[in-house]
Amino acid sequence: QVQLVESGGGLVQAGDSLRLSCAASGRTFSNYAMGWFRQAPGKEREFVAGISWGGGSGGRTYYADSVKGRFTISRDNAKNTVYLQMNSLKPEDTAVYYCAADRTTMLVVRTASHEYDYWGQGTQVTVSS
Repeated sequence: QVQLVESGGGLVQAGDSLRLSCAASGRTFSNYAMGWFRQAPGKEREFVAGISWGGGSGGRTYYADSVKGRFTISRDNAKNTVYLQMNSLKPEDTAVYYCAADRTTMLVVRTASHEYDYWGQGTQVTVSS
C-alpha cells in the first residue's frame, strides 16, 4: 500500500512557475513508476508527465505534448518524493493536479490513468491571465 500526498499548488499569473511535490509513504517507493495527471473542470483527467522506476534517483521520463519543454518531472527516492517543476505557466494549465503510482515492473512510463494503482488527493493549480 502506498499513500500519496501532493503539495505546492496555488494561484499564479501566466508566465510564473510552481513546483509540485508528492510525498509517498512506504519503503518501496523506488520500485514504482510515478505520474502526474490533471483534471480541469468539465474535462477528463489527462496525463501530464511520468517517470519510471529506476536505481538511484533517475528514471525515464515522458511528457504530454502540451507541457513538453515547460514542465519537468523528477524523483528523489531517498526522500520518497516526486516533483513536477512547472515553468511558463498558462491559463490552460489550470486544473487539479494528481500524483499517481504505478506498480509496473517494466521500465516504462504509462499514460493511461487506469494503469496507476495509487492516487493522491490532488492539489489545485490556478493560472490567471
